[in-house]
Amino acid sequence: MKRPTIVVGSDHAGFNIKEHVKKLLDGMGYRVEDVGTFDRESVDYPDYAEKLGLRVAGGRNKAGILACGSGIGASIAANKIPGIRAALVHDPRSARLSREHNDSNVLVLAGRPCRKEAASRIVRVWLKSEFAGGRHRRRVNKISRLEKKY
Repeated sequence: MKRPTIVVGSDHAGFNIKEHVKKLLDGMGYRVEDVGTFDRESVDYPDYAEKLGLRVAGGRNKAGILACGSGIGASIAANKIPGIRAALVHDPRSARLSREHNDSNVLVLAGRPCRKEAASRIVRVWLKSEFAGGRHRRRVNKISRLEKKY
């Protein structure tokens, strides 16, 4: 089975976690597309959330992993892009539920409080989890209609 491309992005505060996640994904056999930032110099997270979100929303067989200091700003910004369902996740259970119930296509990590070991567990669970469909499909469809309505 061909693994999907994972688009990664971060601001300066999420840079270390993004770099760790890139190595993890590479080791798991995923193709990684990095939209930046490429160092720890201060930048604005909406710029990287937009770059990542446009690639994920516009591409087939893609998912994204995004990080900023708290994860909050990046998730808010990414969710402004139609077709993006970004989930800020702090533990493996939430990672699984974000995929099973919400069909999240962007995982958002908090760069400052998130440790590498925790990030690895979260990413692994998120990647192996699948959308459950059923009653959850109806709810995800309602989210998509909201994007078109407003």
